[in-house]
Amino acid sequence: MSEYRVLVVEDSPTMRQLIVFALKRIRNLYIEEAADGVGGLKKLSAQKFDLVVTDINMPIMDGLKLVSLIRNDPQYREVPVVVITTEGATEDRDRALALGANEYITKPIQTARILEVARKMLGI
Repeated sequence: MSEYRVLVVEDSPTMRQLIVFALKRIRNLYIEEAADGVGGLKKLSAQKFDLVVTDINMPIMDGLKLVSLIRNDPQYREVPVVVITTEGATEDRDRALALGANEYITKPIQTARILEVARKMLGI
């Protein structure tokens, strides 16, 4: 059974915990956490991930900047990125998807939705 590596980038410890808790229901998932886009990039440069889940509104570097940096790096270009955010506006969604996000989930997050999207992105 192969192991999947997921990076969760979210500045709110409570929200990060919720996302991680939901993802832990998927077997063989190794989860790394980062509190902002800069921390996320550091983790990405140190190891390979099969999926990145990121918030948009974060200090230092927001999720949209992170998505564009991931998409502009040949090493990560193919890694699926899921944006989870309170920003429900269509333009935010369109911007995230235009920058290369594969999926967009609005908060409040539902465990079932996170699992469904994560399984789809990981092909399991």
